[in-house]
Amino acid sequence: MTLRFYGVEDLEKLPQLKVLSESYRVAMKAVAQVLPFRTNSYVIENLIDWDNIPEDPIFRLTFPQPEMLAPQLLSKIIWLLENNSPKAHIQEIASHIRSTLNPHPAGQVEYNIPTLDGQRVPGIQHKYPETVLIFPTAGQTCHAYCTFCFRWSQFVGSDSFKFATRESGTFQAYLQNHKQVTDVLITGGDPMVMQARHLALYIEPLLNKEFEHIQTIRIGTKSVAYYPNRFVDEQDSDDILRLFEKVIAQGKHLAIMAHYDHWKEIEPEIAQQAIKRIRNTGAEIRTQAPLLRTINDNPEVWQRMWNSQVRLGCIPYYMFVQRDTGASRHFEIPLVRAWEIYQAAIQKVSGLARTARGPVMSALPGKIVVDGVAKVGDEKVFVLSFLQGRNPDWCRRPFFAKFDENATWLSDLKPGFGEKEFFYELMACNG
Repeated sequence: MTLRFYGVEDLEKLPQLKVLSESYRVAMKAVAQVLPFRTNSYVIENLIDWDNIPEDPIFRLTFPQPEMLAPQLLSKIIWLLENNSPKAHIQEIASHIRSTLNPHPAGQVEYNIPTLDGQRVPGIQHKYPETVLIFPTAGQTCHAYCTFCFRWSQFVGSDSFKFATRESGTFQAYLQNHKQVTDVLITGGDPMVMQARHLALYIEPLLNKEFEHIQTIRIGTKSVAYYPNRFVDEQDSDDILRLFEKVIAQGKHLAIMAHYDHWKEIEPEIAQQAIKRIRNTGAEIRTQAPLLRTINDNPEVWQRMWNSQVRLGCIPYYMFVQRDTGASRHFEIPLVRAWEIYQAAIQKVSGLARTARGPVMSALPGKIVVDGVAKVGDEKVFVLSFLQGRNPDWCRRPFFAKFDENATWLSDLKPGFGEKEFFYELMACNG
């Protein structure tokens, strides 16, 4: 198919949106001045039930929603639009609003960018000892943008917000100097917007002898949901699959980290065909998504999604907690409710789907899972543990936080049992 893209200017032109009130459409346009909006013809024609908007989950997942901005900020942008304020002035206000939305959560700028020979290495992040993230410049967009996206700042046109590497040789030198790294995650944006020959520039060098320590190559992508034709009938679809086969033939593990937020994304025949073609190369597909209010915040959605994924040969991997960035105020769910949804969903699937870990916060110190709620003595607490930590010694060490029914993120929690700090804060201070 010929893929067409839609942006802010199309919010007033798409005939499917005419069923919405004028005030709703104006609010959508206002939100899109601040947070990025981009969708495509595949999503519009195959995934959204236009008889069910604005409630349809894929519509809410891909089109800006009025609730994504605080009411006073939304009103300010609407006023500027209705009074024909200069575009530059609107963008100045929008840029200021963006700066207040935690554009780089979990210490990505302050702590994750490594150095080589005393110089910061652009376009890579190294948070955990064994895993390095690569951000190819040509992959810093997506086939469509998720409204919740924690990497929204990559797409607003500001170089100060972007992670990107133009020169693959720089990250190769870094990897050669860090033999403890076993996993490379190519991310973005979405690397699968790149042509096969460009993606190969990042992958093929890692198949050489000097990178024997790299055991796994991961590719983070939403394309399996938003444009599965990428793997089926694009001009270089077969080239992409041959590249995957080359990785497997060299004895590396290739994991496609597929983002599915709702079972509707996996239902189309072309989507299932894409999964089949990817798996036939020997690559593995692992699936992950955040828990999002108004989109997938009930256990039946996750149960159906995980069961469909397992049936098609995918491996459920993570149920994330929505990160504290961008429009998080609209999508966030209390941690106790997140745990309840996870528990209700996981108990209704077979063991093959219970590979999904959750609910998981990818926070400043690491990936922290809410293992449950318990009463210890007279105190009700959250039971937590690290799946990954900046310090590997933190992994799988249980710890406790005071129960708080309103807490939505790690920063809302306080240590249990009268402790002043969590154990990892003490270790970080003493280290």
